[in-house]
Amino acid sequence: MVTGPIQQPSTVLATGRPPLAHQPRPTLLGDVHALTRVLAGPAVEPRWRERVIVRLVPVQRGFADHVRLTEGPAGLYAELLGQAPRLDRGVRLLTREHAAIAVAIGALQRAVEMSGVPAGELRARVADLVLALDRHRQRGADLLWEAYQTDLGGET
Repeated sequence: MVTGPIQQPSTVLATGRPPLAHQPRPTLLGDVHALTRVLAGPAVEPRWRERVIVRLVPVQRGFADHVRLTEGPAGLYAELLGQAPRLDRGVRLLTREHAAIAVAIGALQRAVEMSGVPAGELRARVADLVLALDRHRQRGADLLWEAYQTDLGGET
């Protein structure tokens, strides 16, 4: 029997700020869509590669921002592990994915800058990158859901 009001978990941490999951992020998804739209254009256009490079830079920057917001002692992953230590395996997986995705973005950047790499190969690399980013986004969302929706009681 409840004798007083039920307390909902606060969305504000002891630091006085909302969790990182609630802070606005750069539009990485929009940048990825812009990159795929440029790649879909005809590769015979004289400035096609230049436009691809211009659209890849914000993707690289947005992903670096995502990594900065999630990793490190003040990042979202540290916050998650402080609330739910059971999520360590998932956090380690997402961190490994960060490294792999960053390498893929760098390799794509170098490939676009090399005029001998065919447009079809660049398109395939971007498709692989988009798939990796989508899977990473979904795993991150699943981890957040598990952290804040599963109540094991007495975990911390």
